[in-house]
Amino acid sequence: MRIRIVDAFTDQPFSGNPAGVVLLDSFPDDAWLQKVAAEVNLSETAFAHPLPAGGEADWALRWLTPTTEVDMCGHATLATAHVLHSTGTASGTVRFSARCGVLTATAETDGTITMDFPTSSLTPVAVPEGLEKALGADVLAVHDTAAHIGDLVVELHDEYTVRALAPDFAALKSLSSRGVIVTAAAEHPELGYDFVSRGFFPAVGIDEDPVTGSAHTALAPYWSARLGRDDLIGFQGGARTGLVRTRLRGERTLLNGHAVTVIEGELHA
Repeated sequence: MRIRIVDAFTDQPFSGNPAGVVLLDSFPDDAWLQKVAAEVNLSETAFAHPLPAGGEADWALRWLTPTTEVDMCGHATLATAHVLHSTGTASGTVRFSARCGVLTATAETDGTITMDFPTSSLTPVAVPEGLEKALGADVLAVHDTAAHIGDLVVELHDEYTVRALAPDFAALKSLSSRGVIVTAAAEHPELGYDFVSRGFFPAVGIDEDPVTGSAHTALAPYWSARLGRDDLIGFQGGARTGLVRTRLRGERTLLNGHAVTVIEGELHA
Protein backbone atom coordinates (compact mmCIF):
# COMPACT_ATOMS: atom_id res chain seq x y z
CA MET A 1 0.00 0.00 0.00
CA ARG A 2 1.10 3.59 -0.60
CA ILE A 3 2.13 5.88 2.22
CA ARG A 4 2.71 9.59 1.82
CA ILE A 5 4.14 12.41 3.90
CA VAL A 6 2.34 15.68 3.24
CA ASP A 7 3.28 19.11 4.58
CA ALA A 8 0.04 20.91 5.48
CA PHE A 9 -0.77 24.62 5.81
CA THR A 10 2.10 25.52 3.51
CA ASP A 11 2.87 25.56 -0.20
CA GLN A 12 6.58 24.91 0.40
CA PRO A 13 8.18 21.52 1.17
CA PHE A 14 9.78 21.15 4.60
CA SER A 15 7.51 23.77 6.13
CA GLY A 16 4.07 23.68 7.71
CA ASN A 17 3.01 20.55 9.58
CA PRO A 18 3.90 17.11 8.18
CA ALA A 19 1.37 14.28 8.37
CA GLY A 20 1.41 10.69 7.25
CA VAL A 21 -1.45 9.58 4.97
CA VAL A 22 -2.41 5.95 4.33
CA LEU A 23 -5.39 5.08 2.14
CA LEU A 24 -6.86 1.64 2.85
CA ASP A 25 -9.69 -0.62 1.70
CA SER A 26 -10.84 -0.94 5.33
CA PHE A 27 -9.37 -0.33 8.78
CA PRO A 28 -7.18 -3.17 10.11
CA ASP A 29 -6.99 -3.76 13.86
CA ASP A 30 -6.16 -0.83 16.10
CA ALA A 31 -2.78 -2.23 17.13
CA TRP A 32 -1.57 -2.21 13.51
CA LEU A 33 -2.69 1.37 13.00
CA GLN A 34 -0.84 2.43 16.15
CA LYS A 35 2.33 0.65 15.10
CA VAL A 36 2.31 2.41 11.73
CA ALA A 37 1.73 5.79 13.39
CA ALA A 38 4.61 5.11 15.78
CA GLU A 39 6.84 4.12 12.86
CA VAL A 40 5.97 7.27 10.91
CA ASN A 41 6.59 9.22 14.15
CA LEU A 42 4.91 12.45 13.10
CA SER A 43 2.38 14.36 15.19
CA GLU A 44 -0.43 12.56 13.32
CA THR A 45 -0.83 9.89 10.70
CA ALA A 46 -4.21 9.78 8.94
CA PHE A 47 -5.83 6.51 7.88
CA ALA A 48 -8.80 6.61 5.52
CA HIS A 49 -10.93 4.18 3.53
CA PRO A 50 -13.86 4.72 1.14
CA LEU A 51 -17.43 4.25 2.36
CA PRO A 52 -20.39 2.88 0.37
CA ALA A 53 -22.14 5.39 -1.87
CA GLY A 54 -25.31 7.06 -0.64
CA GLY A 55 -24.30 7.63 2.98
CA GLU A 56 -23.59 10.83 4.89
CA ALA A 57 -19.84 10.58 4.20
CA ASP A 58 -17.53 9.41 1.41
CA TRP A 59 -14.53 8.31 3.48
CA ALA A 60 -13.93 7.06 7.01
CA LEU A 61 -11.03 8.91 8.64
CA ARG A 62 -8.96 8.30 11.76
CA TRP A 63 -5.91 10.10 13.16
CA LEU A 64 -3.21 8.62 15.39
CA THR A 65 -0.22 10.20 17.10
CA PRO A 66 2.82 8.00 17.82
CA THR A 67 1.17 7.02 21.12
CA THR A 68 -2.62 7.40 20.88
CA GLU A 69 -5.70 8.11 18.73
CA VAL A 70 -7.16 11.62 18.75
CA ASP A 71 -10.71 12.88 18.17
CA MET A 72 -9.92 15.74 15.81
CA CYS A 73 -6.99 16.76 13.62
CA GLY A 74 -6.96 19.58 11.08
CA HIS A 75 -3.60 19.29 9.37
CA ALA A 76 -3.86 15.53 8.75
CA THR A 77 -7.37 16.04 7.34
CA LEU A 78 -5.96 18.68 4.99
CA ALA A 79 -3.16 16.27 4.06
CA THR A 80 -5.65 13.47 3.33
CA ALA A 81 -7.85 15.71 1.19
CA HIS A 82 -4.75 16.88 -0.68
CA VAL A 83 -3.78 13.27 -1.46
CA LEU A 84 -7.30 12.41 -2.64
CA HIS A 85 -7.46 15.45 -4.92
CA SER A 86 -3.88 15.38 -6.21
CA THR A 87 -4.14 11.69 -7.16
CA GLY A 88 -7.52 12.08 -8.86
CA THR A 89 -9.17 9.79 -6.30
CA ALA A 90 -11.69 12.51 -5.45
CA SER A 91 -12.79 15.91 -6.73
CA GLY A 92 -14.83 18.82 -5.45
CA THR A 93 -15.98 18.32 -1.86
CA VAL A 94 -15.04 15.22 0.12
CA ARG A 95 -17.03 14.21 3.22
CA PHE A 96 -15.17 12.45 6.03
CA SER A 97 -16.75 10.46 8.85
CA ALA A 98 -14.60 10.88 11.97
CA ARG A 99 -14.83 10.69 15.74
CA CYS A 100 -15.88 14.34 15.91
CA GLY A 101 -18.64 13.96 13.30
CA VAL A 102 -18.80 14.58 9.55
CA LEU A 103 -16.15 16.97 8.19
CA THR A 104 -15.87 18.27 4.66
CA ALA A 105 -12.89 19.35 2.56
CA THR A 106 -13.36 21.33 -0.66
CA ALA A 107 -10.71 21.92 -3.32
CA GLU A 108 -10.58 25.60 -4.31
CA THR A 109 -9.57 27.05 -7.68
CA ASP A 110 -6.47 28.67 -6.16
CA GLY A 111 -5.05 25.30 -5.13
CA THR A 112 -6.01 25.56 -1.48
CA ILE A 113 -8.41 23.30 0.41
CA THR A 114 -11.18 24.57 2.69
CA MET A 115 -12.25 22.35 5.57
CA ASP A 116 -15.50 22.65 7.53
CA PHE A 117 -15.06 21.85 11.25
CA PRO A 118 -17.24 22.35 14.33
CA THR A 119 -16.48 25.59 16.18
CA SER A 120 -15.08 24.97 19.66
CA SER A 121 -16.64 26.43 22.76
CA LEU A 122 -14.44 28.59 25.00
CA THR A 123 -14.86 28.56 28.77
CA PRO A 124 -12.84 31.01 30.90
CA VAL A 125 -10.93 29.20 33.67
CA ALA A 126 -8.48 30.20 36.37
CA VAL A 127 -4.80 29.99 35.52
CA PRO A 128 -3.86 26.41 36.48
CA GLU A 129 -1.26 26.07 39.19
CA GLY A 130 2.17 25.61 37.62
CA LEU A 131 1.20 26.83 34.14
CA GLU A 132 3.19 30.06 34.20
CA LYS A 133 6.24 28.28 35.59
CA ALA A 134 5.97 25.54 32.95
CA LEU A 135 5.71 28.09 30.16
CA GLY A 136 8.24 30.50 31.62
CA ALA A 137 5.90 33.44 30.92
CA ASP A 138 3.14 35.46 32.55
CA VAL A 139 -0.39 34.58 31.41
CA LEU A 140 -3.15 37.06 30.56
CA ALA A 141 -6.09 34.64 30.24
CA VAL A 142 -6.90 30.93 29.99
CA HIS A 143 -9.88 29.28 28.28
CA ASP A 144 -10.83 25.61 28.13
CA THR A 145 -12.09 24.16 24.85
CA ALA A 146 -14.68 21.64 23.70
CA ALA A 147 -14.49 17.92 24.43
CA HIS A 148 -13.15 16.82 21.03
CA ILE A 149 -10.21 19.21 21.40
CA GLY A 150 -9.38 19.27 25.10
CA ASP A 151 -6.81 22.09 24.87
CA LEU A 152 -6.18 25.10 27.03
CA VAL A 153 -6.04 28.33 25.02
CA VAL A 154 -3.58 30.59 26.82
CA GLU A 155 -3.19 34.24 25.86
CA LEU A 156 0.24 35.77 26.46
CA HIS A 157 1.30 39.41 26.43
CA ASP A 158 2.72 39.68 22.92
CA GLU A 159 3.95 37.90 19.81
CA TYR A 160 7.59 38.02 20.91
CA THR A 161 6.77 36.12 24.11
CA VAL A 162 4.95 33.41 22.16
CA ARG A 163 7.81 32.99 19.70
CA ALA A 164 10.51 32.93 22.41
CA LEU A 165 8.93 30.26 24.65
CA ALA A 166 11.02 27.29 25.70
CA PRO A 167 8.51 25.44 27.91
CA ASP A 168 9.02 22.62 30.37
CA PHE A 169 7.17 19.87 28.48
CA ALA A 170 7.15 17.43 31.38
CA ALA A 171 5.44 20.06 33.54
CA LEU A 172 2.89 20.87 30.82
CA LYS A 173 1.92 17.22 30.39
CA SER A 174 -0.57 17.14 33.27
CA LEU A 175 -2.19 20.53 32.70
CA SER A 176 -4.71 19.58 29.98
CA SER A 177 -6.25 16.48 28.43
CA ARG A 178 -4.62 17.13 25.03
CA GLY A 179 -2.52 20.26 24.80
CA VAL A 180 -1.74 23.88 25.56
CA ILE A 181 -2.18 26.48 22.82
CA VAL A 182 -0.40 29.75 23.52
CA THR A 183 -1.44 32.78 21.50
CA ALA A 184 -1.12 36.55 21.13
CA ALA A 185 -2.20 39.25 18.73
CA ALA A 186 0.11 39.86 15.78
CA GLU A 187 2.68 42.56 16.45
CA HIS A 188 2.63 43.66 12.81
CA PRO A 189 -0.64 42.68 11.07
CA GLU A 190 0.65 44.29 7.88
CA LEU A 191 2.86 41.21 7.49
CA GLY A 192 -0.25 39.23 6.56
CA TYR A 193 -1.53 37.53 9.72
CA ASP A 194 -3.75 38.60 12.60
CA PHE A 195 -2.62 36.40 15.50
CA VAL A 196 0.14 33.96 16.37
CA SER A 197 0.12 30.69 18.26
CA ARG A 198 2.18 27.67 19.23
CA GLY A 199 0.85 24.27 20.28
CA PHE A 200 2.35 21.95 22.90
CA PHE A 201 0.97 18.41 23.27
CA PRO A 202 3.22 16.30 25.50
CA ALA A 203 0.14 14.53 26.93
CA VAL A 204 -0.33 12.77 23.56
CA GLY A 205 3.35 12.26 22.77
CA ILE A 206 4.06 15.49 20.85
CA ASP A 207 6.15 18.19 22.47
CA GLU A 208 5.31 20.81 19.84
CA ASP A 209 2.95 20.57 16.88
CA PRO A 210 3.98 23.05 14.18
CA VAL A 211 0.55 24.04 12.78
CA THR A 212 -2.53 22.69 14.56
CA GLY A 213 -5.65 23.03 12.43
CA SER A 214 -8.06 21.80 15.11
CA ALA A 215 -6.80 24.40 17.59
CA HIS A 216 -7.92 27.09 15.16
CA THR A 217 -11.54 26.07 15.72
CA ALA A 218 -10.99 27.69 19.14
CA LEU A 219 -8.54 30.40 18.08
CA ALA A 220 -10.94 31.61 15.37
CA PRO A 221 -13.82 32.52 17.74
CA TYR A 222 -11.35 33.79 20.35
CA TRP A 223 -9.66 36.29 18.03
CA SER A 224 -12.76 37.08 15.97
CA ALA A 225 -14.42 38.33 19.16
CA ARG A 226 -11.35 40.38 20.02
CA LEU A 227 -10.67 41.80 16.55
CA GLY A 228 -14.25 42.21 15.32
CA ARG A 229 -13.81 40.23 12.11
CA ASP A 230 -14.94 36.74 11.11
CA ASP A 231 -12.20 36.15 8.50
CA LEU A 232 -8.70 35.98 9.95
CA ILE A 233 -5.25 34.53 9.28
CA GLY A 234 -3.32 32.73 11.99
CA PHE A 235 0.45 32.17 12.00
CA GLN A 236 1.60 29.16 14.01
CA GLY A 237 4.87 27.49 14.73
CA GLY A 238 8.33 27.50 16.22
CA ALA A 239 11.04 25.92 14.06
CA ARG A 240 8.46 25.08 11.37
CA THR A 241 5.65 27.49 10.60
CA GLY A 242 2.48 27.77 8.56
CA LEU A 243 -0.59 29.89 7.90
CA VAL A 244 -4.22 28.96 8.62
CA ARG A 245 -6.99 31.07 7.14
CA THR A 246 -10.07 30.95 9.36
CA ARG A 247 -13.67 31.94 8.64
CA LEU A 248 -16.02 31.87 11.61
CA ARG A 249 -19.52 30.78 10.57
CA GLY A 250 -21.38 30.38 13.85
CA GLU A 251 -21.29 26.75 14.93
CA ARG A 252 -18.86 25.90 12.12
CA THR A 253 -15.36 27.18 11.40
CA LEU A 254 -13.81 27.03 7.95
CA LEU A 255 -10.07 26.33 7.84
CA ASN A 256 -8.20 26.98 4.61
CA GLY A 257 -4.65 26.25 3.54
CA HIS A 258 -2.23 24.74 1.06
CA ALA A 259 -0.57 21.33 1.23
CA VAL A 260 2.29 19.67 -0.64
CA THR A 261 3.36 16.03 -0.87
CA VAL A 262 7.05 15.60 -0.01
CA ILE A 263 7.48 11.81 0.24
CA GLU A 264 5.63 8.93 -1.39
CA GLY A 265 6.55 5.33 -0.91
CA GLU A 266 5.37 1.77 -0.31
CA LEU A 267 4.45 0.46 3.11
CA HIS A 268 5.67 -3.11 3.64
CA ALA A 269 3.67 -4.35 6.60
